[in-house]
Amino acid sequence: MVLNKLLNIKYPIIQGAMANIATAQFAACVSNCGGLGIIATGSMNPEQTREEIQKCKQLTNKPFGVNVMLMNPYAKEIVDVICEEGVLVVTTGAGNPGAYMTQFKEAGIKVFPVVPSVGLAKRMERAGADALIVEGGESGGHVGEMTTMALLPQVVDAVNIPVIAAGGIGDGRGMMAAFALGACGVQVGTCLLVADECPIHENYKDAVIKARDTDTVVTGKSVNTPVRILKNQMAREYLKLEGQFESREELEKLTLGGLRKAVQDGDMKTGSVMMGQIAGMIQKKQPMQQILDDLMSSLKDVYSQFNHIMEELS
Repeated sequence: MVLNKLLNIKYPIIQGAMANIATAQFAACVSNCGGLGIIATGSMNPEQTREEIQKCKQLTNKPFGVNVMLMNPYAKEIVDVICEEGVLVVTTGAGNPGAYMTQFKEAGIKVFPVVPSVGLAKRMERAGADALIVEGGESGGHVGEMTTMALLPQVVDAVNIPVIAAGGIGDGRGMMAAFALGACGVQVGTCLLVADECPIHENYKDAVIKARDTDTVVTGKSVNTPVRILKNQMAREYLKLEGQFESREELEKLTLGGLRKAVQDGDMKTGSVMMGQIAGMIQKKQPMQQILDDLMSSLKDVYSQFNHIMEELS
């Protein structure tokens, strides 16, 4: 089943749960434009989570979801709030949601864990996940080792539930590739950063537009917390310290408050400017509706080209 039919939304597109960016307003905007908006609760407490969910309900009558970062110390209480508020979909990251699966199911909530490997995908299926978001290392933010194109078909072959592709998708070509590899839909993030409605500093949006194909780098591998960010002054200093085998504590001094610096203050030198490898494809700022419409229209164009190729091959 295609994702939009599964969720009763217009487009088979989920908005990535970008920390400090995926607010109620942003999620509602995505949902109103035809995708599935997601509220990111990674830095929230239960009261803030409830407030954001209720705000989103006021801003849209379309389906939306909530992301639970399972390392959040309030994760259990946040899950309680989500179940009480009757959210349609939960996406999860940074842990195993198995402990909450029964609670989610009893509340009628669909659970889509983000997985970076076949092994975790199988465990999530056994735990009762309704679908999986398979995320490759091309993504911005916290990433795994495998690429989307290599990981996606292996997960599709290994499980019997719907699979959603994430990482390295920013136009119809990427969407077509995801469908060809067995996905039922896609999750996108970097291409939404330049939406007029995206609540990040204009410097951040400009940095995405200016980025070239080689302008992101993965930091934190030495301490098992790999994060893809813009290759700025902070990233270079971080990588230098990693090469000197500095401790996690020393490395964290560089990144403390880094995402806030980027998102709110527009600090492109010492901020943690998370973006995926497709940033080099993004050329301009646009309204959210235009971005999502363009994704779908370009998908249809690619499909037409594909049919033409197949006719020539037959």
